[in-house]
Amino acid sequence: MALTILEGSTFCVSDERGDIVEPTMGLFAHDTRFLSRWVLTINGARPLMLSSRKVEYYSAAFFLRNPAAGGLAHDELSIARERFVGDAMQEHIVVSNHSRRRVEFDLTLDLGTDFADIFAVKAYDFALGDPEHAPPLPNAVPPVYESSENQFVLAGGGDGFTGLTQVVLSERGEASDSTITYRIELEPRDSWRLRADVIPSLDGVRTAAQIAERRFGDELARVRASLAAWRLRVPQLRSSWDELTHSFRQSVADLSSLRMDEDPRLPGQLPAAGMPWFMTVFGRDTLITCLQTLLFGPELAQNALAVLAELQACEDDPVADAEPGKIVHEVRHGKGAEAWFPRYYGTVDATPLYLVLLSEVWRWTDDAGLVRDLREPALRALEWIDRYGDLDGDGFVEYLSRSPRGLVNQSWKDSGDSQLFRDGRRAEPPIAPCEVQGYVYDAKVRLAELAREVWRERELADRLERDAAELKTRFDQAFWCEARGGYYALALDAEKERVDALTSNIGHLLWSGIVPPERVDAVVDQLMGEELWSGWGVRTMSAGDVGFNPLTYHNGTVWPHDNSLIAWGLARYGRWPEAQRIVRRLLNAASYFDHQLPEVFAGFSRTETPFPIPYPTAARPQAWAAGTPVLLLQLLLGLEPDRRRHVLGTTAPDDIPSWAGSLRVTGVRAFDKSWDVQLEGGRVTIEQA
Repeated sequence: MALTILEGSTFCVSDERGDIVEPTMGLFAHDTRFLSRWVLTINGARPLMLSSRKVEYYSAAFFLRNPAAGGLAHDELSIARERFVGDAMQEHIVVSNHSRRRVEFDLTLDLGTDFADIFAVKAYDFALGDPEHAPPLPNAVPPVYESSENQFVLAGGGDGFTGLTQVVLSERGEASDSTITYRIELEPRDSWRLRADVIPSLDGVRTAAQIAERRFGDELARVRASLAAWRLRVPQLRSSWDELTHSFRQSVADLSSLRMDEDPRLPGQLPAAGMPWFMTVFGRDTLITCLQTLLFGPELAQNALAVLAELQACEDDPVADAEPGKIVHEVRHGKGAEAWFPRYYGTVDATPLYLVLLSEVWRWTDDAGLVRDLREPALRALEWIDRYGDLDGDGFVEYLSRSPRGLVNQSWKDSGDSQLFRDGRRAEPPIAPCEVQGYVYDAKVRLAELAREVWRERELADRLERDAAELKTRFDQAFWCEARGGYYALALDAEKERVDALTSNIGHLLWSGIVPPERVDAVVDQLMGEELWSGWGVRTMSAGDVGFNPLTYHNGTVWPHDNSLIAWGLARYGRWPEAQRIVRRLLNAASYFDHQLPEVFAGFSRTETPFPIPYPTAARPQAWAAGTPVLLLQLLLGLEPDRRRHVLGTTAPDDIPSWAGSLRVTGVRAFDKSWDVQLEGGRVTIEQA
């Protein structure tokens, strides 16, 4: 079992004993592995487990016992390892003698790194890569022990890499090659202590050994203060429904752990996509997470809008799938940037979602200044939709990768086999995904409102409203399938043939508002029918399609964020029983994952499995999975901002089911005011704090 702790974009993956021994483990920063081996032994044998767990998202504790080795009997020693990750890693090791005799033993640390890029390491993940055919990882870098500073320095790694890792030790031992050994003598009830500071440096600048301890003291204080401030700023929930209480609390912790400063030159923090391989900015993931968590206040969303505007493409660069106005898909640093791209733009939906988020922040804040400040990025995004997004002029936004290294599929279901016909055939690009047309429709409706009320550009507003109305009509004609009771196709392929798989994407169409009233019943019936509804949530693909597999990433699994947007769409159309059903079942599912919803879980039917089945190596925490309980709470309460009156209101019915119990949420922020929300007897009441 792997245990991961993180702070910002630095994270450590180890086994349950605290050792770094597997190909996918290590200390990572800047998309580069700075420590690939970190193993503690007693008399040459690894200690045995007692217990281990994360304490906070940035710290963990490992409690071990000695093996019978080198003259020691079982359980004479306890070994405690306390680890903290900030910009670097610090570990405190305490060995205690619990026997009634004096003991002598050797404690050895074996360390090393290969400075592998994160994509090379990811290839050894059995669920996401192909370890048997993955290229070999780089050779380990020989550590150099510097006696004067009592530290190991690991530098180089080939390919002109200038980074280094320092391992600064508080006690002197016998260094040899990649190990340091401490010959320890302990009287009964006595203890021995070691502090090790592991400091990654991308630019090769060293940290003086004598200031390492002070640096970590300052860093620990900063991280704790940041977490405390975050917890005070987000709303406080008290609920009789334990599944909601625990899931919401876990979301607060997870979203705090995923906050990162993308670039010191850019403003503010925003959520990274998820652990362990996506501790970076992902345009789509960041935007959806911010949409899910406006209940927490506007700061994350405002930061995301500003950062993504700075990263918006300015040039036509086929190698990076970039065109002017396009919102970035993925940002990488260090060796990860060399292996992939520093900035990659292969996503078709982040650009309209950027406009949706800008509008939603305005609806919660009435911040006209923000909308004016971001007018140019918004107009550039709109131009990308109309000029570059529509590849053939048919009025629909399509994707076709121009990069030889780019993603084949560029919607949120971006795996290579996600675009399938009902009979299992793969669709050929260019592909126009159905949900993206909905996002574009919503973006144009919302931007028309901003153009008319903030920018005072009535001609633009009128044009956008006409465009949206025409798109709604054309979309219905092009994507609607009469078979199976009626539904919208997954996409249009290169020949404009309907890719007729029945998928969860149709729920996103409800969220966008592109579905005409006469189609709503059919769409809802499909979403909640036996083929799509698993009992734990809506599956990504219908069990009636040839390509369905409950264990395939996008063709039959259940994605919490996907379901949260579907529930939002159901609520938008007043389909409250169905929306509430998703709320209840997803939070029930969360209880089987220690209340931490994973990125994705298997799509087996609830009638077949008494509990939801984990998906191998699903990211946890993952940003839009962590955002899901927050949005579900908002939907359960029907919370809606009223911008014209500057009040927070509710659209929820007065007969919310009794399973939701009673609850009180304090400190919900909208329009620079704080609001208290209460659910009692099935009815929601709101008052200004």
